[in-house]
Amino acid sequence: MTRLAAPTWRALAQAHQERADSLTAGHRARRAARERHAIDDFLYDYYGTRPSVLRRWHPGVGITLEPGPDGPAPHGAWRWYATDADGGVSVDVAAFLADRAESVRFIHRLLSSIASRPAFTGCFGLHEWAMVYRQREHRHPLPLRLGQAGTDAVVESHQIRCTHFDAFRFFTPDAVGLNRLQPTRESQVELDQPGCLHASMDCHKWATKLGPAVPGDLALDCFELARDIRLLDMQASPYDFSSYGEAPVAIETPEGKAEYVARQREFAQRAGHLRARLIGVCGTLLDRAEPPERVGAGA
Repeated sequence: MTRLAAPTWRALAQAHQERADSLTAGHRARRAARERHAIDDFLYDYYGTRPSVLRRWHPGVGITLEPGPDGPAPHGAWRWYATDADGGVSVDVAAFLADRAESVRFIHRLLSSIASRPAFTGCFGLHEWAMVYRQREHRHPLPLRLGQAGTDAVVESHQIRCTHFDAFRFFTPDAVGLNRLQPTRESQVELDQPGCLHASMDCHKWATKLGPAVPGDLALDCFELARDIRLLDMQASPYDFSSYGEAPVAIETPEGKAEYVARQREFAQRAGHLRARLIGVCGTLLDRAEPPERVGAGA
């Protein structure tokens, strides 16, 4: 166990809260004004992200917070933490695994599988186009940049190769059969790949599910990456985001495709580093796990 003195961990916690507040400021202001945002709201609606949870700093597994003059760290009263005889507070791995062992194993298996594959960057974000293909009603109250007929023509003139089930499941009925692959929840471990924007955004989801085992800086890095990727996902979509002041990435053109792929590769690289750290967190947890049958018996 690495031990952090009270002044050290308090400074880390304060810096984390300030960074989290900065990242969520726009969403919190819009929520107070009861305003919606077609780009940003996705991170909170789809992923169930709560700013109050995001700003809660965790030291991560293997770190003990030493007590200060006023006693043990407040984390001691939080779920999945334990306080030792000296007043040090750390993640209670046994308690966490009793509740989340199967999730940890799945996340470790999925992320390790993704990391083992080369990045495919030839999808051009067409999953968003397939979600509105031949559809009169759309998820966002925004006009289609090329109109419905123009949007349908783009879908029909490209090969659709979406590997991510949580994108594929929103395809319109007419678009499902156009996809080269037919992803399922069961095939996720076999199909997810590091070039996929949604697989990279999901680093935020997995960091959230790993809870206190993930150090605060990693959790916020994953959230910030998801926010940055979401912007490209919408810029490259068929929707017209000019009312938001966002220029389109026109993937129906050679120039748009080149821009999309360049940014996609940059995101894949960022996600790769974060994914490796999340795999490390899972590995540390599983190294301390009881045999599967015993963990299962106590869950």
